[in-house]
Amino acid sequence: MAFNLVLVHPQIPNNTGAIGRLCVNAGASLHLIKPIGFDIDEKAVRRAGLDYWDKLDLHVWENIDEFFEKNDITDNAHFATTKTDRPYFESKFKDSDFIFFGSETAGIPEDVLNKYKSQNITIPMTANGRSLNLAISTGIILYDAIRQTYSSFNKA
Repeated sequence: MAFNLVLVHPQIPNNTGAIGRLCVNAGASLHLIKPIGFDIDEKAVRRAGLDYWDKLDLHVWENIDEFFEKNDITDNAHFATTKTDRPYFESKFKDSDFIFFGSETAGIPEDVLNKYKSQNITIPMTANGRSLNLAISTGIILYDAIRQTYSSFNKA
């Protein structure tokens, strides 16, 4: 089993590229929910030098409604946001959980955060900054999830 990183409306290709590399190395699946602010066709990926992209377990969804229709996330989802006080390390991650991250400019849509309020998590920060880079945030939370479930981590 593996974790699922879900990027809702990602805007910056370099972040998504770094997150894709993270997923390949961590054995996680990457879900991209449209609209996406850049091109991910084969030619664009090759031109960007993403030589590992073919190893990525990638799922692209037309919109968030399609994602929710096809995936049961009732008890296995976490929504990363700056709009909660609950630190990510208080979550109990399980194999195959979905970890959601919003776009670099808008975050996860407010209606989704409100629907899953008890599953909202954040990365603690000082008052000096408003948020962390998306790729850094995914790495922090994904590797804590792996730490919590390491005995079942696929090391092959």
